[in-house]
This record gives sequence, C-alpha cells and structure tokens, in this order.
Amino acid sequence: MKRFVVLSISLALSACATPQRDAGSSSPANRPATPAPPSTANKPPLPAPSTAPKWGKQYYLDDGPGQLSAAELDRIPDAVPREETPHRFANRPYSVFGVDYEPKPPVPGFSQRGLASWYGRRFHGKPTSSGEPYDMYAMTAAHPTLSIPSYVRVTNLANGRSVVVRVNDRGPFHPNRIIDLSYAAAHRLGYVNKGSTEVLVEALPAGDISPADLQATTTMGGSWVQLGAFGDRRNAERLLADAGQRVPELASRLRIVDGGGRWRVQAGPFDSDAAVQGAIDTVSRVLGLRPLRLPVPSGNTP
Repeated sequence: MKRFVVLSISLALSACATPQRDAGSSSPANRPATPAPPSTANKPPLPAPSTAPKWGKQYYLDDGPGQLSAAELDRIPDAVPREETPHRFANRPYSVFGVDYEPKPPVPGFSQRGLASWYGRRFHGKPTSSGEPYDMYAMTAAHPTLSIPSYVRVTNLANGRSVVVRVNDRGPFHPNRIIDLSYAAAHRLGYVNKGSTEVLVEALPAGDISPADLQATTTMGGSWVQLGAFGDRRNAERLLADAGQRVPELASRLRIVDGGGRWRVQAGPFDSDAAVQGAIDTVSRVLGLRPLRLPVPSGNTP
C-alpha cells in the first residue's frame, strides 16, 4: 500500500491538485492578484508510473489501530455475497498515474495472486469510489478493476487464513499490489503489523452457500439464518458465545457448521417467515450484523 492510499479517483485527483499555502503571502498587501481558474484543456496530465510518488514502506505504522480490541475484530463476520446492482459510475474506464483501467465483472473461476495491502484509520468515514463511507471495521476491499460491488475470497498464503470481502472501492494504484483490504479484514488475515502480504484472490458468485449448509438445513428442517462465516473456528465460537449471551432467546438455536473449511454460525430452525424475520431484525439490532436467510431446499418449506 502506498504512503497515501488513493481511496477513489476523485480523491486521487483532488490530492494532486491541493494548493500549498505560502507562509510569506499571509498579509493582504503581499498577496498577488487571484489568477483566473486554469482551463481544463491546459491541465497537465497525471504523472506516468515512473514519476508517480514513491510509496513509503512504513505507512501502516500511523494508520491504525482503531477503537476495537483484537477480540472484537475477530468477531466481525465475513461479507455475504448477494445480488447487487452494479454501480452506475464506479465501473467506468478511468486512468490514474498514466495507467488505464477498465473495470469488469469477475468471470467464473477468476483468481489472482499477488500482494495485498490495507488502509485504516486515516480514511475511516471518507467516501469510497462507490460513494459509501469507508468503514475500517467492515469486511470490504479496494480493487483496480473488479466491478463495484463484487465479492471475493482473499487467502493469506503465509498462514492459510481467508476472509470474504465486498469490493466497494478503487485501488491500490501501486504497481506491485493487487488489492487493498479494510483494517478489519487485514487483521483477520494476520498482517496489520506487516503492512502487506501475498494473497490469493478468488471471485465468489452472489448467494454463495456451501453444500454443507444445504445438507444441514435438509437434515434439521425449517429455515435457518446465518450470522457469520469464518476461516478460523475459534472466531466462529466467539461469535456463537457472544450471540448466545446478548440474544438469549436464540441461545438454544445456535450452531456452527463446517462448510469445507469455512465455519458458519447459524440460528434455527424457524417454522415461519415471521420467526425468521424476527431473528434477523433482532440480530441486526443487537449485534450490528447483517444475517443471511439460508435457502430452504424443496420439500422442506416451513
């Protein structure tokens, strides 16, 4: 991740154009006449990659941590792939530092290997390329060309940990990095103190539900709600314990499902749509999560 991470094209452009105050011109008598705004036709082009700013190697030391403890960060669940309308503006072709980018939806089987960086506190609350405020505690990412929004699984090849994130921003514009993760996602992957790590990025289709989820739903019957999914069972156990304590009416309905290396915390079974919606509303309000209603296989509709 570069010294100044570009959250969006507009931020990159505005940062390049920020005027510097001249300490010797603070007096009105010393101020020159205000020049007319420059013509956009004469605006100099963005620098080529070879003349772009040199990114520092210690950028991450002053960009975190935030207010949440490590235990609280561990309980933040993965993003849940779902159908979303492509952003109207964030998927148009663009150029940064003399490099052209053409965003496209990820094709089935898309994967990419390279360095991942992260961005955190210095950008918390600032607009992303999608217009959404950046949340360092959400499971999100910035990617130069994947469509906004889209979902990917990112695996840290140094330790095998993986997370699912929602792409809602552009970047990193560094020649050696392929994706910028949120602070929370980088924490879950175990590299916030390192700054960057080699990862594998894999596209996920909307509504990605494992066969283990569907098999368990068939066996248990009724409808189930998924609270979160983790690559580390310990994090799933923490969420299950937290949910059981803070939402006691669901304590006896909670379970952990092993979905092929993805540990999913789920609640159920529920025998009516009203009960499912009530559980979703309660979990959202009390835990601040976005639960996913799991599909009910045919023949098991409540």
